[in-house]
Amino acid sequence: MGRRRGVELYRAPFPLYALRVDPKTGLLIAAGGGGAAKTGIKNGVHFLQLEQINGCLSASLLHSHDTETRATMNLALAGDILAAGQDARCQLLRFQVHQQKSNKAEKSGSKEQGPRQRKGAAPAEKKSGAAVHPEGVELRVKNLEAVQTDFSTEPLQKVVCFNPDNTLLATGGADGHVRVWKVPSLEKVLDFKAHEGEIGDLALGPDGKLVTVGWDLKASVWQKAQLVAQLQWQDNGPTSSNTPYRYQACRFGKVPDQPGGLRLFTVQIPHKRLRQPPPCYLTTWDSSTFLPIRTRPCGHEVISCLSVSESGTFLGLGTVTGSVAIYIAFSLQRLYYVKEAHGIVVTDVTFLPEKGCGPELLGPHETALFSVAVDSRCQLHLLPSRRSAPVWLLLLICVGLIIVTILLLQSAFPGFL
Repeated sequence: MGRRRGVELYRAPFPLYALRVDPKTGLLIAAGGGGAAKTGIKNGVHFLQLEQINGCLSASLLHSHDTETRATMNLALAGDILAAGQDARCQLLRFQVHQQKSNKAEKSGSKEQGPRQRKGAAPAEKKSGAAVHPEGVELRVKNLEAVQTDFSTEPLQKVVCFNPDNTLLATGGADGHVRVWKVPSLEKVLDFKAHEGEIGDLALGPDGKLVTVGWDLKASVWQKAQLVAQLQWQDNGPTSSNTPYRYQACRFGKVPDQPGGLRLFTVQIPHKRLRQPPPCYLTTWDSSTFLPIRTRPCGHEVISCLSVSESGTFLGLGTVTGSVAIYIAFSLQRLYYVKEAHGIVVTDVTFLPEKGCGPELLGPHETALFSVAVDSRCQLHLLPSRRSAPVWLLLLICVGLIIVTILLLQSAFPGFL
């Protein structure tokens, strides 16, 4: 078998930091930028239309939303609302997709009307936030509320996520505070100090519980501002280690075939870089007791990001050296790995949704993972369906075994039948 390679779907004109897929419209949303530095590198959120063309998944730019001097470093998606972390603030965006009706001139095959419409779309995009795809798909993006979410000396929002019913969003940043906001008004409903130093990641889960991980080497479970538990991953991990570890990422995921069941997943990485790096670890947690269920090493490359598939079947990982991997969530066994797919730190990974437009776009593959990096590239990683015998073949084998058994019994015991 040849060396696996990711497929380059798209190359942006700026570094990419965040990535989401809208299951309803099949839009791949990639964001990033060069920040406020006067380097000539733009800042923006790009909306890409995913399509199956000749059996291959492809992406084309549908709309580019200019974020002026602010690079988007993290994203969360709730329906048609995006929460974008830009410097020290959170900006809400609403996007809407409309299918334009063809006019009479287009129906009659006019040679001039179509090109004039597409050329005229560029000024309209700048003025109204609308863009028209050549196939007549119109996308509009509107800025909603924005609020400052971090107040440290060098303020930066590090992470944002919505709660399960999309009525609240939580933010964490360099000042170690968790702040919870109403959607879409961004009225603050909660503010508390969760960690000494910056927050690395957070996840909103069942019963309003919130999990946070920070650079103080702690992972905490909160009910509002009340500390419920401190995670202790080494209770089910390596028995002895002189290397201090910190939690890099945390995500809740569904439990396949268990309606309403949830698991928590975390990644632990060495706190300090060593010449001979020790392994990183993946841990699965019970979401009610927050006790570790299973811990497995996941290689010596430092993990930079984590994603869980919609059904909770797969985990996606990116590394600081540009590698991408897919694991089985239940056993934490690695199924897919591309070494240095990007060649530089992978900033975000996300799975193709398994509902909405997902199955049509996925085709014959078992799952699809998208990755973005500072190299401005968005790559696609496809996991082929694992081979299994068809049902009709299994039934045929069973029938054959029964017939052979009967014939053997008949030959050994004449008059058996």
